[in-house]
Amino acid sequence: MTALFALATSLLWGLADFGGGLLTRRMPALTVVVASQLIAVAVLGTLVIATGAWSEAGPQLWYAVAAGAVGPAAMLCFYKALALGPMGVVAPLGSVGVLVPVSIGLLLGERPGLLQYGGIAVAIVGIVLAGGPELRGAPVQRQAIVMTLVAAFGFGAVLALIAEASTTLTGLFLALFVQRVTNVVVGGATLYVSVRRGAPALPQEGGIRAVTAALPALAFVGLADVAANGTYSIAAQIGPVTVAAVLANLYPVVTALAARGVLKEKLRTVQAAGAGIALVGTVLLASG
Repeated sequence: MTALFALATSLLWGLADFGGGLLTRRMPALTVVVASQLIAVAVLGTLVIATGAWSEAGPQLWYAVAAGAVGPAAMLCFYKALALGPMGVVAPLGSVGVLVPVSIGLLLGERPGLLQYGGIAVAIVGIVLAGGPELRGAPVQRQAIVMTLVAAFGFGAVLALIAEASTTLTGLFLALFVQRVTNVVVGGATLYVSVRRGAPALPQEGGIRAVTAALPALAFVGLADVAANGTYSIAAQIGPVTVAAVLANLYPVVTALAARGVLKEKLRTVQAAGAGIALVGTVLLASG
């Protein structure tokens, strides 16, 4: 079951990142982050009230607060990097953050089997190769890579924190709600400061109407990201974090394939090979 929930996480995150990257090409990244998370807050707030999840409140929610504070910064960097593109290169590099929860799991005493160790190594190599990173080229390309690596560390920290934020299903609803409220507070404050400094909050073309028209897409991005956090938390609770984190971080392959199918971005040979290697690592992890 760990593998199933973790792979569901990779699918949801991959599609959310693809949608977020597309939206950021049409409107400011901070607006995408705040608007999508506001929708998620509304949905999660309804779930918390309906399930009586408030009764699960406890000290562990500080993990959710920390995850919520780190998340907007990571998403902002990542969406800006995706906007600089190409997505098929940026997205896989974002998964380097898997090293954070894997390292924490090992430090806490998790000891996967030999086959799973092999799967972790193979999958991480495949994920990195799937990026086909272009470390030479125009300044824009270097900027995209730096921003992606910063985002990757943030994503890894969020994975480690959210896995500790709850122990029950209703507690998970509350933890995700607290995380998203913190997302909105931190992201909204950053957006306010950005606007005060002269940056636009709305798209240059269409203004508020463009944001309103994009609400379905923003809702998908926000809710898919929330669902991915939820499935990852479950995967990390019922199985080794080292395994759950690696499988969940296959999401860049999903983003790259979506970019290939929708935007017709061509995958380089090394990217295609990396996707295949990552798949082999997945099989080893699941079978171990």
